[in-house]
Amino acid sequence: MDKLTGFGAPQHLSLAYHAIDPLWRDPTLSVDPSVFATQMGGLAKRGYRGLTFSDAVLGDHPGRIVSITFDDAYPSVREQALPVLRDLGWPATVFAPTATVTSGRLMTWLGEEFAAEKRQLTWSELDALAGEGWEIGSHSRTHPLLTTVTDAELQEEVEGSRAEIVENLGTCASIGYPWGEVDPRIVAAARRAGYKAGSGLAGRFVHDDPLRVPRLAVSGVDGSFRFALKTSGLLWTLRSTRLWDVLDRARGLHGRRDETQNMKSRLRSLLNLG
Repeated sequence: MDKLTGFGAPQHLSLAYHAIDPLWRDPTLSVDPSVFATQMGGLAKRGYRGLTFSDAVLGDHPGRIVSITFDDAYPSVREQALPVLRDLGWPATVFAPTATVTSGRLMTWLGEEFAAEKRQLTWSELDALAGEGWEIGSHSRTHPLLTTVTDAELQEEVEGSRAEIVENLGTCASIGYPWGEVDPRIVAAARRAGYKAGSGLAGRFVHDDPLRVPRLAVSGVDGSFRFALKTSGLLWTLRSTRLWDVLDRARGLHGRRDETQNMKSRLRSLLNLG
């Protein structure tokens, strides 16, 4: 039993963040850098060591390991998270939507309510992170809800984004499914595209499929107790059971297929407990 959590601790842990920003006070997407540093230091004290997402998923590692991942490629990840993780000797993984990285246009999928950080890391900035030992994975090309797109659009999103990362950075082994939703059709498309590891946020996950690895999202409202719960063996065991399906239904996540529905509310539900 882990004394710091009181719930036990999983051997392999994968956490999803977005921005790490001292000024952007969005409770859904942004975590304060001091809070992030405390969380990482706490994990290190509990015996975790950090690996990239693909390395954690595809390798055979003894002891407690954690993969820290960042969706959307916000600039604050490089500015604020990198120094914290560098001090620990931990790499991380950034899942980047490649169309806006390539074009330099601002992100639009979260609307004006989330206007504080719309720029993404550039290819040169992502390359600098790769030089630090970080992994750069795909977050699709244009960040759609993949369960709503056609087969042809799905292929373009997963194959096109991987091709852009390979062209600019040389390699791309992993994908973080945008909006957190994953189903067998999406997994099959990712496998055909050449990905070796993948993860979403919603739903019950199959632990023996490297393209459907569970992650839990961390938000700006996660205090010490909520973070302890999200990194506990209790919750990660629950994630493997049918009870998680019940929880997703209660949060309004089960079976959602209409991208015109309130995606901001869906994102908040994901981050509240997953």
